[in-house]
Amino acid sequence: MSLVVNEIFYSLQGEGGRSGSPSIFIRLTQCNLACSFCDTDFFIGKEMSFDEIYEAIKDFPCKWIIWTGGEPTIQLNDDVLQQFRDKGYKQAIETNGTRRVPDVIDYITCSPKLNYASIKNRIPKVNEIRIPIKKGDALPDISIFPEAENYFVSPIFDNDQINWENVSYCVDIVKLHPEWSLSLQIHKLIRIE
Repeated sequence: MSLVVNEIFYSLQGEGGRSGSPSIFIRLTQCNLACSFCDTDFFIGKEMSFDEIYEAIKDFPCKWIIWTGGEPTIQLNDDVLQQFRDKGYKQAIETNGTRRVPDVIDYITCSPKLNYASIKNRIPKVNEIRIPIKKGDALPDISIFPEAENYFVSPIFDNDQINWENVSYCVDIVKLHPEWSLSLQIHKLIRIE
């Protein structure tokens, strides 16, 4: 059993409900979308076995893995995830919501890009919804999304540079719709991976 991995690194979660928490990021290749603002080259990767991935992460002092991508649900399944759980890891996933999430996940971040209303059919409950927004985008009605603990709007950056028009627009949205909160990509602001 192997996964095609783009990169593995240890850092702080830079956005959303777990923002600021130490995390091991395992970025997988492949995506079923092509978003213009994506900051990942998810075509490049190395095939790695469970043992190789575990060897790469075992010395980090943290026991939280964040599976990201691309779209990690293309490669992940419960058998793979269970192996990490058996080693004592908690696991989060960052998904676009276009595919079902495996059961052996402890924290689900759904960052949908399209077809918002169909996500509930695949993923009825998540820990957070995080919508990327740029100036002029309409905020979807919150009721179309899966049940979540947190609903975030996240201003789209220009590569690694903050786009103040997008930030101001998102601040105004949150002030008008207080059921949503603002999530900034603080890892980009403080220049960490």
